[in-house]
Amino acid sequence: MNTILIIGASRGIGLELVRQYTEVGRRVIATVRDGAGRERVQELGAEALTVDVANPASVSGLAWQLDGEKIDIAWYVAGVIRRPDARTPPTQQDFDAVMHTNVLGAMQTIPQVAPLVADAGGVFAFLSSSMSQIGSVPGSDAWLYRTSKAALNMAVAAAQRSYPEATLVSIDPGWVQTDMGGGGAPLTVEDSVRGLRSTVAGVTPADKGRLLHYDGRRATHW
Repeated sequence: MNTILIIGASRGIGLELVRQYTEVGRRVIATVRDGAGRERVQELGAEALTVDVANPASVSGLAWQLDGEKIDIAWYVAGVIRRPDARTPPTQQDFDAVMHTNVLGAMQTIPQVAPLVADAGGVFAFLSSSMSQIGSVPGSDAWLYRTSKAALNMAVAAAQRSYPEATLVSIDPGWVQTDMGGGGAPLTVEDSVRGLRSTVAGVTPADKGRLLHYDGRRATHW
């Protein structure tokens, strides 16, 4: 039975990843921030770990909670957004909230989880965004979020060099009907996650360090 780790599974895309993987018989370990999230993932048959990726002290305990595991597929799903454009300077509070969750949390997670993925010859996927692509940026909306996801892409591409036995990728889930994406988004959570799972299942060595899209497209520019 393959072991799947989902970091940031309390709701939205993370919770749907738990649902779809458990439905096909995979063993799932899911991180949550609170008791309500723990109940949701446990009801789906997953093992729950309490981790707050925005809190470095909390993230530092992940390695011992996973001691002895081999992870076939790991997902870093946790993410937050702040929406002002470049006409509004980000506050320190907003900057810290976005960068700690979207970038620092991922960078602290990599040294703890990537060796377990490498041991299994597996895949470590990080939810990014098409909004991170500098070559096609259409505007400055949510510019702090865009910046954080561009930084995440670099962190993943750089870290790949240290873990050649694993495949590390950034992946865009599309514009999804979640609390972040809003009800007007064109993609349901179920369809996005089906695409994410299929794309990650089909990665090749040529994809290492790259930005992929949920529908299987490979980013041609960053």
